[in-house]
Amino acid sequence: MDQIRSRLKTIRETLENDLELRATMDALSAAETLHKQASTALKQSEGDVEKQNIKIQQTESSLYGGGVHNPKELQDLQMDVASLKKHLGTLEERELEEMIRAEEAEKDLRLAKDKLAGVQARLKDQNLDLANESETLNKDLERLESERRAVAGNMDQAAIKTYEQLRRQKRGVAVTILSENACSACGTTFTASQQQSIHSASQLYYCPTCGRIVYSG
Repeated sequence: MDQIRSRLKTIRETLENDLELRATMDALSAAETLHKQASTALKQSEGDVEKQNIKIQQTESSLYGGGVHNPKELQDLQMDVASLKKHLGTLEERELEEMIRAEEAEKDLRLAKDKLAGVQARLKDQNLDLANESETLNKDLERLESERRAVAGNMDQAAIKTYEQLRRQKRGVAVTILSENACSACGTTFTASQQQSIHSASQLYYCPTCGRIVYSG
């Protein structure tokens, strides 16, 4: 019964707290955040390039539109166009960098989605097996508990209380077996007198070393 409960606990924790699934979902969330940031940065960079082109068009329109005749003003406009185009080159380089970053982020996001899908597919099959195992174990546990209640009902309640206390103290093992004149739990060898006491059905005998109830078998 202890083994079944331990296994059921492991199955429950596996189903509820799969570390690989959680790590994969965290990785996807991080990839989505980076992709969103990269997309926003690219959009901003594209907007900056577009605005710069509009400024250049407007300045060139003033330069070549015939509305300005003053040589000094024309020279200033030419310098403005040159400066705007130089800055446009910087903006276009930045746009290219953001485009590459966005493409990489999109690739990473796609890979993260594919990995999550693979983990979920594998866990679906695994969880089905675990669910079936859990169902079988619960039936076994129910049967064993029924058998235990039937046996315990005919036993001395003080002895059962002692047994339960020992189980808590001895990591679930309250009873040991007399094996080759020794305690099967700790190996202590019993004298002939002690063995006689162990075989007696009138009282419980406790191993003097480990303290467990010794059963003659």
